[in-house]
Amino acid sequence: MSRLAHAGIAARLMAAMALVMVAAALAAWLVAGAIGPGLFHRHMAEAEGSPGTVVEHAESAFASASALTLAVALTAAVLTALIVSVVLARRIGASLGSLSGAAGEVAAGRFEVRLAQPRVGAEFDDLADAFNTMAARLHQDEQLRRRLMADVAHELRTPVATISAYVDALEDGVQELTPTTIDVLRTQASRLTRLAADLAAVTKAESGALELNVQTVAPADLVATAISAATVPAEQAGVDLVVQTETALPQIRVDRDRFAQVLGNLLDNAIRHTPTGGHITVHAQASASGVRFTVTDTGEGIGPEHLPHVFERFYRVDTARDRSHGGSGIGLAIVKALVTAHGGTVVAHSDGLGHGSSFVVDLPTT
Repeated sequence: MSRLAHAGIAARLMAAMALVMVAAALAAWLVAGAIGPGLFHRHMAEAEGSPGTVVEHAESAFASASALTLAVALTAAVLTALIVSVVLARRIGASLGSLSGAAGEVAAGRFEVRLAQPRVGAEFDDLADAFNTMAARLHQDEQLRRRLMADVAHELRTPVATISAYVDALEDGVQELTPTTIDVLRTQASRLTRLAADLAAVTKAESGALELNVQTVAPADLVATAISAATVPAEQAGVDLVVQTETALPQIRVDRDRFAQVLGNLLDNAIRHTPTGGHITVHAQASASGVRFTVTDTGEGIGPEHLPHVFERFYRVDTARDRSHGGSGIGLAIVKALVTAHGGTVVAHSDGLGHGSSFVVDLPTT
């Protein structure tokens, strides 16, 4: 029974046809066994004493028994086929009806709907599973879209409000155009510019529209470039940078500028979340498939419930604290998109809050 439950629709149809044939054969056997001998005996009794008619009666008995057997067998086959067809049609129709209704729910934006296993065939079970996976993904994407819109609005609100307030104050003569005022306006404008650039970069990378200027590069050069750019911010934050690069690493083919952005974003994230006196280590080593870059910090750490989401757009472990650090909330999403575009992978590790975190980037050599 369990084997039939997992059978495909083709196997079930074959089983139904076999059932019809068995029903017809069984009916024919029963009729032939129950009625045939009686007919033959009656005809033989009627032909007793008349040798010339024995053959005629035998032929008549055979013809009558055959006709009756065939009629009963056909009737049984037709009835069995009708019953099986009705059962299959109802179950398939119910399954398709459920699918149609669920599809209508999804089309109306109600992504919480799910299909139960129809148990009609493996193909229908696979279809239900695929539909449920699709609905779950759409539900997740819809939640992400709503959060994205809310986060973009929030990210825009602060700099726009600040700029607007300063412009009004300047216009009313309450505020003078001092170097401090200009610096505030420039900072907020830069924040808007960076947000727009980050959104454009991650959108292009995730959609596959990003063009990569791939060239052969030594991993040590990539690390050196990233460390050079992060030295001043790290010194200002009171954080030590440590470089550990293995010798004789194989060269890799990457877009130098884009991968500099990957390491730069990881270092920027580490600097913002590492307190004064902390350490950040950049490690480059050979891996089974290529080269592995690891950025490890002694900072705030990440809770296990947040690790699966750190590469999502605008996802923040601590919303208020992260915004105070000045991040756009898109840096790690850009990292994942760019690493994926290079054919690599990136994962985050942390032993929990207060235990720092590590970001591991694996890139192939070919």
